[in-house]
Parts: sequence; C-alpha cells; structure tokens
Amino acid sequence: MARTTVAYSSFVANSGVADASLTAVTLNPGTGNGHTIAKAVPELTVLRVAVGATGGNITVKAGSLPLAAAGGQGDLVVNVTANTISWIGPFESGRFLQNDGSMLVDVAAAVVPGTITALRVPRNT
Repeated sequence: MARTTVAYSSFVANSGVADASLTAVTLNPGTGNGHTIAKAVPELTVLRVAVGATGGNITVKAGSLPLAAAGGQGDLVVNVTANTISWIGPFESGRFLQNDGSMLVDVAAAVVPGTITALRVPRNT
C-alpha cells in the first residue's frame, strides 16, 4: 500500500484556525505504509497526532544525502499516550528532508485509530 499524503493546514499570522477545519488523515499501520508530506518545510512543520484507546510510536523518518546531511542521526521516535493529542516538531531539514522534498511519517499499528495533521507555522512578516 502506498503512503497516505498529508496536506498542510496553515496557521495564519495574527489570526487563528478552528480545529475542525484542519485536514485529518486516518493513520495507516505498517512499515512503509505511513504518511508523506509533499513539498515539506520541516522548520515550519508541526504534527498534530490524536490517538484513541491505545498509544504507540510515531516515527519521523530520517532523510538521506544529499539534502539531509544530518540524516545519519536517525529517525525521531516519539511515544504518544492513549487518548491524547500530541504535538511533534518543528523539525530540521538537514535531518528529515527526503531527496524528493518530502517528509515521511510512520505510525505503530497500536496507534490506530487516530488522526494526523501537518500544520505549517508561518514566518511573521
């Protein structure tokens, strides 16, 4: 199964965003069947992960050369607690950006059902 694309939901400077208007994606369990964030800007990306009755690991995959010079530091694995909303990020391009400009996020099967949203934090102008 292909990775599920997670579209950005953007915060707006000096404004707000309703939680109900954010793009939520049902988590897909399994190795290589996680999520992709196309045209990622890791330094401006925060993940919102809501999980149900069972917690588990969310893994942001390390990137590879040449874009991710610090990819050798490995994946970021964050354990999320059951019945919570967790916020993960922002991230470093030099560690997590894939060669196609995306970011990859995998989830443990135990996290299902749940949702994931990629939030893009604007730079204040």
